[in-house]
Amino acid sequence: MSSAHYQALEPQTSDEDNEDIERRHHQSHSRSCTTNTTATHPPHPMVRKGGVARRRCLLPLLGGALFLVAFCYLTLSGDTRLALGLGGGSEDSEDGSHHGLDSMNFRPLNETVHICSESYEDRRQFMQDKPQSDYGQLPVIYFVTPTYPRREQIPELTRLAHTLLHVPRLHWLVADDQEKCNDFMDTLLYRFGMPFTHMVSPMPSKFRNEKPAPRGVANRRAALQWIRQHNLTNGILYFGDDDNTYDLRLFSEIRKTQRVSMFPVGLIADYGVSGPVVRKGKVVAFLDSWVAGRRWPVDMAGFAVNLEYMAQYPYVNMPYKPGYEEDLFLRSIGLQMNLIEPRGNNCTEILVWHTQTKSKKLGMVRLESKYLDDRSNLGALLHNLKLMGVTSTTESEGRNALISKNGREKPHSKILS
Repeated sequence: MSSAHYQALEPQTSDEDNEDIERRHHQSHSRSCTTNTTATHPPHPMVRKGGVARRRCLLPLLGGALFLVAFCYLTLSGDTRLALGLGGGSEDSEDGSHHGLDSMNFRPLNETVHICSESYEDRRQFMQDKPQSDYGQLPVIYFVTPTYPRREQIPELTRLAHTLLHVPRLHWLVADDQEKCNDFMDTLLYRFGMPFTHMVSPMPSKFRNEKPAPRGVANRRAALQWIRQHNLTNGILYFGDDDNTYDLRLFSEIRKTQRVSMFPVGLIADYGVSGPVVRKGKVVAFLDSWVAGRRWPVDMAGFAVNLEYMAQYPYVNMPYKPGYEEDLFLRSIGLQMNLIEPRGNNCTEILVWHTQTKSKKLGMVRLESKYLDDRSNLGALLHNLKLMGVTSTTESEGRNALISKNGREKPHSKILS
């Protein structure tokens, strides 16, 4: 994820400040404890004043503090400890092995998957100048796209679709963050002619007011649940946002994934890139401007997973923890550094860009409803734009819609009556 979005998660107090606070707190307790002990038990004349009493007082305090720290550590969930950089037992080995990963760390997904529409038929006859039959032996790419209602949603999906139309053997999983199905989107996805599944997967209400909110997590979790329900163990999983830009070579690269492949993503945060560091053909570290204790500091678009490999892990998960979604997902599938396959010419090429469209509020056109009939195109046009979530009409808000002819504004009645 982009580091610019999660700076608020960084600790705001320095180590020196913490030590100062702790020292003052400790001294005040020592003084009060010493005073009380001296008043009850006068010091022995052969013992330095306050020495034994102070030690007797500190021992229970130290024991209590150690017990409290141990209790807090053990009661934190595994993924919370990992996200806070507190480690997870055997998971903190140098090679990134996760032999201690079990149901105490990640729970199996139990999402409700509501399918709006889907099609397994591929109506495309040619892709990249070859007939569809030439690609029959390729593994399927399950391309997961989380999306949410906004003015730019339909344009973004349309643009992405016209990239995916060139990719053979692809099933598009579109997961929408809303309660109800969108009939317009169903029609749109079917019109593209590629295999797809359209589902709704709203973010749980308890997370909606969080800053930052875990956007896209419910969508991806629903897609993972769909894959698990269909017992898919042959193919490639890839998380592709609707506002990214994809080089067609990316799909040829990720289709070769044996376990987990990784590659750099362009336009990420301060460095303008996030991705693996490769030496002698092996991934050895990562370049990313926001580490924050993440073992796998990569962007969601920067890796692909083989479903046969993922099927070995019954607790595959993506917790609702903003900024740590990629890291915790990869931990849940037991990723180790030596399993990572660098793609994109040993991670020297950018095959996916984290482009972002500037979002604007819903448009509003003030126009009397009597002019939205079939006397002009405006009724049907504005109706379609409303279905897309791009604009709406009103009879009372804002300034009247401008309709002009020969460079001059004209009354609605003169043009539309």
